[in-house]
Amino acid sequence: MSLVEKRSVTIRGHRTSYSLEKPFYDDLVAISATRGIPLAALVAEVDAQRPREANLSSALRLFVLEQAKLGAAERSGR
Repeated sequence: MSLVEKRSVTIRGHRTSYSLEKPFYDDLVAISATRGIPLAALVAEVDAQRPREANLSSALRLFVLEQAKLGAAERSGR
């Protein structure tokens, strides 16, 4: 069993794929649920904001990490 799973998504009418480890994917799904938006919409949002030299998979991992840090800061009262 691979630690990384490849998934496909359509962003602005263009089919693309990304590869994430299950914990990153699970957190991405949780973030989309918390925001009340489809996962594809969240992926499109991250894609639109990423630097063009960064690949989508890396951008998604960094987004999840950033959200985790923001949540930790809120819990600690920073």
